Amino acid sequence: MERKVRMERNTQETRILVELNLDGTGKASVRTGVGFFDHMLTLFAKHGCVDLAVQAQGDLHIDAHHTVEDVGIVLGRAFASALGEKSGIRRYGHWTLPMEESLTTVAVDFGGRPMLVFRAAFPHPKIGEFDAELVAEFWQAFANNAAANVHIQLHYGKNGHHIAESIFKAAARAIRQAVEPDPRGTGIPSTKGVL
Repeated sequence: MERKVRMERNTQETRILVELNLDGTGKASVRTGVGFFDHMLTLFAKHGCVDLAVQAQGDLHIDAHHTVEDVGIVLGRAFASALGEKSGIRRYGHWTLPMEESLTTVAVDFGGRPMLVFRAAFPHPKIGEFDAELVAEFWQAFANNAAANVHIQLHYGKNGHHIAESIFKAAARAIRQAVEPDPRGTGIPSTKGVL
């Protein structure tokens, strides 16, 4: 069964189009108008081994908040849609990833309960022109709309770019692990029989 989805969301603030293939090879085509965010989503696709296309038009004359958050909304919904009833997946994933001086652990559960625990402090409010607080906003939107637990723990780090990159790469690897088919599991990975 193909786990591909194409999803759109249009509001008065943003127009978002996401195409996602959970069983891809890491190909990415990302154009949000926010350069640093494009970089994060591109490496997310590569390390998550998903094919990802994102086109976003947002009210960047205000700031990048709506664009980043709304991409998180649509990407989370795309994951939920592509996973369907979640039969045969591992469900859980976790990864600890170093990026230069930064070290981050991300743990994920696609169990149907949205929750973000974000324990990562950035040394400065900006990463270049990008508001560092938008990293948490993106993952909150993703967790809510993917109906997933996402726990992000920065162990240490000094450089904002490296911290953000370690978060997105660790999340990609953890999500990749969680959505992979479980060769030993059968059916819905829950004693409830539904997720």
